[in-house]
Amino acid sequence: MIKLIVLDVDGTLTNGQITYTNSGDELKSFDVADGLAIATWTKKLDKKAAIITGRTSKIVEQRAKDLKITHLYQGVHNKDEILENILKEENISWHEVAVIGDDLNDYKMLKKAGLSFTPANGSKYIKDIVNIKCEAFGGSGAVREMIEYIVKEDGIEEEFINSWL
Repeated sequence: MIKLIVLDVDGTLTNGQITYTNSGDELKSFDVADGLAIATWTKKLDKKAAIITGRTSKIVEQRAKDLKITHLYQGVHNKDEILENILKEENISWHEVAVIGDDLNDYKMLKKAGLSFTPANGSKYIKDIVNIKCEAFGGSGAVREMIEYIVKEDGIEEEFINSWL
């Protein structure tokens, strides 16, 4: 049973594009369907979620807060090391973790996770090692697809659906 989902941001929670305004502000877009699935995971099912990302952004901090994501780590070079620390803190084993990522900086944690996913637009190198290749692109429902897969496989799909009824 999966107890923790781990999310990359750029290319996974977003489409990977970074837009800057004339004043230098950074813009990112997040998929509302991904958000509802994450909120259901964290708030309704009382499960854990983490964001581990290589970049740093106030926008990501706000998104994590909105979705009640327990662990947020930004500006990370060695993602699997951070994840190892989260697992120790939460007393969770690698086989109880699902990770979604799209590029080489996600490689090591994807290899170690009990269940690994990549969006349809993930790197070829990542597609070669993950358990599940999503049909949806990053920022367009890939995280939703991952969570729906997990709740079905873990036998909590009815609880997931009924949590909003």
